[in-house]
Order: sequence, then C-alpha cells, then structure tokens
Amino acid sequence: MEKKVKKQLYLFGYGKTTCAIAKEFRINKVYDDRELVEKRCFHSSKFPKKPKKDSYLIPAPGVPPTNEVFTNFKGEVISEYDLFYLEKKFPFSIWVSGTNGKTTTTEMITLLLKERYAESGGNIGTPLGKMSSDSSIWVLETSSFTLHYTKHAKPNIYILLPIKDDHADWHGSFEKYVESKLKPLKTLREGEVAIIPEEFADVESDGYIISYKNSEDLAKKLNLDSSKIDFNGAFLLDALLALATSKILFDEVDYEKINSYKMLPHRQEKILDAKSRVWINDSKATNVDSTIALLESFKDEKLYLILGGDDKDADFKPLFEILKEKRVEVFGIGKSVSMLSNFSKEFNIPFVKSETLEQAISQISKKHSKKSFAILSPACASKDQFKSYIERGEIFKKVVNEIE
Repeated sequence: MEKKVKKQLYLFGYGKTTCAIAKEFRINKVYDDRELVEKRCFHSSKFPKKPKKDSYLIPAPGVPPTNEVFTNFKGEVISEYDLFYLEKKFPFSIWVSGTNGKTTTTEMITLLLKERYAESGGNIGTPLGKMSSDSSIWVLETSSFTLHYTKHAKPNIYILLPIKDDHADWHGSFEKYVESKLKPLKTLREGEVAIIPEEFADVESDGYIISYKNSEDLAKKLNLDSSKIDFNGAFLLDALLALATSKILFDEVDYEKINSYKMLPHRQEKILDAKSRVWINDSKATNVDSTIALLESFKDEKLYLILGGDDKDADFKPLFEILKEKRVEVFGIGKSVSMLSNFSKEFNIPFVKSETLEQAISQISKKHSKKSFAILSPACASKDQFKSYIERGEIFKKVVNEIE
C-alpha cells in the first residue's frame, strides 16, 4: 500500500492501535512512559525533548489528555481515525458510540451488512491499521477517548446509544464525556444520518437526525416489528439500531439474520456449576448502567451480586436505589470495597467484604441454591486486579466450573 504521510508522526502509548499504525506507516518507535514488563516491538520509553513542530502526535486511545507528554508538544494531536482520514484510507463509515452496547450493536450491523463487504473495527478490537481499505463499509465501535482526540475524521452514519455516567475521571467531568460523544453530530453533512437518544435531538447538525426515547419509540419511528426480534432488554435496542441502519442504507430489514447473532462472552453469560446452580458472568458490565440493565430482568429472585473494581469516580447511588428493591446480598471486591460497603450500610443492604473474586465465589457458593442467582456484574473497570474484563470473566468461569 502506498505510504503518503508527509508530516513526522509520533506515536505515544504502546497498544494495538499504535503498533498497527507503526507497521502500516513504517514507523520504528512507539513511545511509552510506563514500565513495560516485557520488551515489545517498536517500543522506546523516552519521548523526544524537542519534537518537530510540523508533526502529528497520535496517542493510544486510553492515554488521558492530562499526560505531560502533551504539554511541550507543538504539533497537532490527532486520533487514529484522523490519520487514516487525512491519508484518504477511510471508506464509507458507520460509527457506533454510547456508554453500553457499542460492541453488540457494531457486530450486529456488520452481520447485517456482511454481504455489502462491511468490516468491523475500532474499539471492538481491530485497529484501523489492520482493516482492509478494500472494504466498502467500516463499522467502527468508537470510544469517547478516540472521539476526544478526533478533529478531522467524520462518519457517514452515526449511531449513538444512551449516554450514562462513565469515564468522568478520564475526561475530567461527565459533561466533557458527553461533549466527546456528541462531536460527530457537528461534522455530519446533508444527506448523512444520525440515530441518537431524544435528549440530544436539539444538538446542531447538518445531518438528518432520528431521535428515540426507547426501543419502542425507535421501532415505531422506523416501522420495525420488535415482536420478530429474539432479543430483549438492552439487547433489543442494539438489534433495532442495527436493523435501522440496514433499512436506512439499503431499505432491508432481515429479522432472521439479526436473530442469528450470537452473543459474545462475558455479557450476561449463564453458567451451570456441578450442582446445577446458575451463575451469570457479566464481567463486561464495567459501569453502573450496565449492571442496572441486568438487574432489571430480575423481580423476586434471591440474588448474590459481586460488585467492585475501579469505579472510575462514577455515581453508585442509582445502582443502590435499584438494589434496595431487590432480594440481594452484595459481595465487594477490588479497590472500591470501602465505597460499596458505605453505600450498602446507607441503603441497608447485606454486604460481604470479599476483596478478591475467588473469595467472593467461595463465600457465595456456601449460600447459593438452585432457586437463587449468583452474578458477577461488577459495575466497575477491571484494571485494579485484572488485565481486562475478559480475564476477570475467564477467571470467574474457571473458578465456578471447578466447584464440586
């Protein structure tokens, strides 16, 4: 592939995104101020003291804007999206963002548009540097981190799921988090479309805006039949947004194909232990709203709920307002144990200080029965004790499967 970059590129924060860019554009260094446990390709720890002024700095999406590397940089800080957009390696694109459901919605859209040569990537796990420029459509799961740094790139269709309290610690405030999520609306051109929650319907945009209150409202506005969709709850909204995208682009609504979608691991994943008791692996629930979405599917059942990890300065009061109406016992793990203990006392909810996931499972197993539900839905990020929510979920499944 022809390399067209004329400006000096600096990559900061070693990860899938920056490593893929390094390979694509033949850059021999990715700077990182962390102490890396193992040597990695392209890695260099010392960022230049005097980087060229006429240059681009592309941070890994997770690098916060408060990092000191930005202080003395005189060039332009841009996102991975910007680089490929400026280098004209960006096909027709659908961006999917919001707080929860991005991955599922992205995968569902890609499934429906597969025969149209659609490919998914972005935050979903495939960086743009590994995506094919021959694909007709890029369906990109787009994080607020990427949107914060994006200044040039824009979608042709923007799908926005509900925005809830999340990543306020990274952005500096919830308002700044919302501001990043709404940025693409201001870049849309006439003929381009955004589907967004109703509360943002008045945001200025040259695109055609379709707003929705909830799943029922979206289905009604786009003449979609929810009764033909096998998913419910939050996943029903994901499916409707995917079908809406297909209908807008190609006037196609394929209920059979959307129902063929297989849910990814660590999302409300049911497991039976050796005693035929139900355990639910919802490790992907890294914020309060995700956990609330799961809890809403339970009524009078007895619940043993594992919460905790890196709470990201989120407000947990809405979650405990829900919990006080449930037959639930909370088991706290990770760095947020004290906070969870305090909320449990305030709302008079039984609480066990477990500290570790393994300890929580052991404690629950002594009480759990075939009529109750044991749930890992942490409402927190995992990095305080695990490499990722995936590792947390895999360990949960492993320990549960070892119960005798």
